[in-house]
Parts: sequence; structure tokens; C-alpha cells
Amino acid sequence: MTARFKGKVMVITGAAQGIGKRVAELAAAEGGRLLLVDIAEYVQGVAAELRDQGFEAVAVQADLETWAGAEQVMAEGHQRFGRIDILINNVGGTIWAQPYDHYSPTQIEKEIQRSLFPTLWCCRAVLPYMLQQKGGVIVNVSSVATRGLMRVPYGAAKGGVNAMTVNLAYEYAPHNIRVNATAPGGTEAPPRLTPRNAGTQSEQEKVWYQALIEQTKQNSFMSRYGTLDEQAEPILFLASDAASFMTGTIVPVAGGDLG
Repeated sequence: MTARFKGKVMVITGAAQGIGKRVAELAAAEGGRLLLVDIAEYVQGVAAELRDQGFEAVAVQADLETWAGAEQVMAEGHQRFGRIDILINNVGGTIWAQPYDHYSPTQIEKEIQRSLFPTLWCCRAVLPYMLQQKGGVIVNVSSVATRGLMRVPYGAAKGGVNAMTVNLAYEYAPHNIRVNATAPGGTEAPPRLTPRNAGTQSEQEKVWYQALIEQTKQNSFMSRYGTLDEQAEPILFLASDAASFMTGTIVPVAGGDLG
């Protein structure tokens, strides 16, 4: 392992499981000082495991779908560490998979609330601190599902993440703030500790979800899902000084699927 994040303060959202947790584990091993954020209590265990290994990690539970939650997190991070060097916006994910005409208005709103607003709010909340310290790095986690089946509202949310990534990068480059994103494809991960959709799938919903899986693999040149490490490493590259001449860039990480 290198020490490319030695002494750097990194806020990682959605850190209780999946890609966010793996990013936290790898960043800690490379010297990062971590503020791990999630709405679920499991994030406390992730931070405790890292501390047991001798790494610096603090957990905060917050609802990042709200401005109050995002503002609280950044304030706590700055109060604890005195600065915020890197923000990894990882909260989001498909809740339902179905043709668009089957989505209710409430479902559409929930998809947007989950997969756009946490990134929108967290970017806004961290900027004052990065402007004050005259620099910083933001890495947003988007998705190649901006082109796909059964996820129109989710695709719209992630399209918004892509747009804000480029606009923020353009606007804040003069302030030494870099903003990039990865766009993951399908990713193999352990079963979620907290399901995004707690309802029981009907037979029709299972068929729709299977169509999503098949489309995801067919669009990948490699015809497979990626691993957590294959998603986490590009995120950390963009967060590191090795990507110092990259900003406003969306990097597809989907085995050839460009989204």
C-alpha cells in the first residue's frame, strides 16, 4: 500500500456497506483520516473496525436527503478535523426496477430524493470549507444507468449528478477545487444490510429486475458485473493527487459500457 492520503481528511458518504465501505477500508489503509457517514447504524461498526486496525475513523449518522443532514455532517467533520480535503459522495441506488409507466408519483420523487439530493446537498455544504482552505477534491458516484432499462427516475437522478459534476468543476476550478465522478456499472456486493426496497417482489417485478440485470451485462464488453475493488479504486484515483489535472470528468467503470 502507498500512503497517498496520509493526513488528508476524507468524508465518505454511504459508508456503511458496499462501495462506500470498501472505499473507506482502502483509504484508511493509505493514511486517510476518515469521517464515515450513513443513515444506518452499521456505519458505527465500520468505523470501529477501522479504529481496531489502528486507523483514524469517525462515524456520523445523518439523513443526507435533507439539507440539515448534509450541513450537520460537514460542520461536524470540520469541527473534528479542522479541514475537509476530500468528499466522496456515494449515497444513492435504485429503489424500484420497472417500466416508467408503472412508477407512481411518490416512487419517482423517492428515487430522485435518494440518488440526486444527497450529492446536491453535500456538495453545497462542503464548499464553504473548501473555499476557506483554498482547495479540495470532490468525487461523485454516478451510474451508467443514465442509459438503461427499468430505471428512468434513477437515470434522471444520476444524469443530474453528471451535470452538476461538470458545472461545479467549471465554476470552482479557479478556487483549486476539483470535481469528478465515476459512473459504475453493475457491481457484485454482499446482500444489503438494509434493503433499498423492503417490499416483497411480485413475479412481474422479478421479471423486470431480471431484464435490468441482463441489459447491464449485455452492455458491458466484459459481460459481467464488477467487484467492489474495481469500483473503489477509480474513485480513490480521482480523489488522489495522481488525478491533479482531471476535473469535470465522468469516468465510466462498467467494463466498456459508457452509459
